[in-house]
Amino acid sequence: MLIQFWTNIKSNMVKVLIVDDKPSISKLIFQILSKHYDVAYKEDGLQAIAWLQAGNIPDLIITDLQMPNMDGFELIKRVKESGLFRDIPIVVVSSKDSSADRIKCLKMGADDYLIKPFNPEELQIRVERILKRQT
Repeated sequence: MLIQFWTNIKSNMVKVLIVDDKPSISKLIFQILSKHYDVAYKEDGLQAIAWLQAGNIPDLIITDLQMPNMDGFELIKRVKESGLFRDIPIVVVSSKDSSADRIKCLKMGADDYLIKPFNPEELQIRVERILKRQT
């Protein structure tokens, strides 16, 4: 009974997908957000797309740009071109700190861009604000 109750609570929670090939960053973001959200993790854009296509639809995606197999630019492009996933907000968290990269991501449809290293509280606030706009 308790397991069913917890499953129902988790299924009603806001879902966040973290896409980053560095476990240290993913664990940090997971620790920050898992207190309030149901958080999933994938190591690259290819895994993220496969997860999405398997019927998982998060309320928000947080992605790095520099990853193997499929980078964050391609992930943003594929998500925003998709009829089913295009409305999912995307936050980029990257060590790429050039203005050109930030502008490119925003033009592609990303909702926000944070530069690593980032303040965990700032990330949490930005995520909360984006999710509030979605409701």
